[in-house]
Amino acid sequence: MANVSVYNMEGKEVGKLDLNDVVWNTEVNEHLMHMAVVSQLANKRQGTQSAKTRSEVSGGGRKPWRQKGTGHARQGSIRAAQWVGGGMIFAPKPRDYSFKMNRKEKQAAICSALTTKVAEEKLVVVDSLDLKEVKTKEMVKVLGNLKADKALVVMADKNDNVALSARNIQGVRTALTNTINVYDILKYDKLVVTKDAVAKIEEVYA
Repeated sequence: MANVSVYNMEGKEVGKLDLNDVVWNTEVNEHLMHMAVVSQLANKRQGTQSAKTRSEVSGGGRKPWRQKGTGHARQGSIRAAQWVGGGMIFAPKPRDYSFKMNRKEKQAAICSALTTKVAEEKLVVVDSLDLKEVKTKEMVKVLGNLKADKALVVMADKNDNVALSARNIQGVRTALTNTINVYDILKYDKLVVTKDAVAKIEEVYA
C-alpha cells in the first residue's frame, strides 16, 4: 500500500496517509490514457467547418470551350477545382468528432493517471485548503509552500475562496473530485489533493 506525507498550508508535514492500491498503485495502461485524452480533445471540437465542392459552387454549367481544336487542355466546367473560384476536392463538411469510452475504460484511465503521479512523486496531499477570503496572493503563497507552482488542485467540495483565488494564477487549475479527468491530471506538473478529496476519489474509483 502506497504511503504519502500529508502537509498543511504552510508546507509542513503533519502526518502520513495510506493510499488505496486499487486507485493509486494500479497497472498503468498508457493506451487507455491516450484514448481518454484524445476523446476529451475530440469531444471539444465543434466540427462546424464547411467548404463547397464543385457541385455546390454557382455557375459553370456550360463547357468553357469545345473539346478539340483549341490548343487548350480539355475542360468541362469553370467551377472545377483547378479554376480560380472553383469548388474544393474533398471539401470539409460538418461532422461530429466525438467518440465514447466505456465507463470501466474511463475509470482505468484515471487510475492509471493517478498512479503515474504517485510513481513520479508529484502527488501532494494537503490536510485542508481553507482561505478566509478571496486572495490570489494567499493562494500563490500556499502553492509556494507546497512547492507546487504549476498544479491541478483537487477539492472534495466546492470552495469559492480557493477557486476564485486560484483562477488568475497561470499554470494552476482547480477541480472537484467528480470533474477530474486524465487530460488535466497529466497536463499539470503537480497534483495537489486535499485529504477529504483523496477519500472521495477512493470511494468512487476503488
